[in-house]
Amino acid sequence: MERIIRAFAGVVILVSLALAHYYSPNWLWLTAFVGFNLLQSSLTNFCPLELILKSLGVKGQCCQNQKPAN
Repeated sequence: MERIIRAFAGVVILVSLALAHYYSPNWLWLTAFVGFNLLQSSLTNFCPLELILKSLGVKGQCCQNQKPAN
């Protein structure tokens, strides 16, 4: 699940940068939104995409109930 979330975030960021370059700088708001979600997820252990993936039947977990690495 964590790899899917990271890959999805990376793809969305790259696509929004390409759209901002070729179409409109307003697409950079999507990049900022993804960055904000990554930041809040690192602080709160809540990931909206994880909930969506679970509802679609993807197994595993990403942020919730993880123990910090030593």
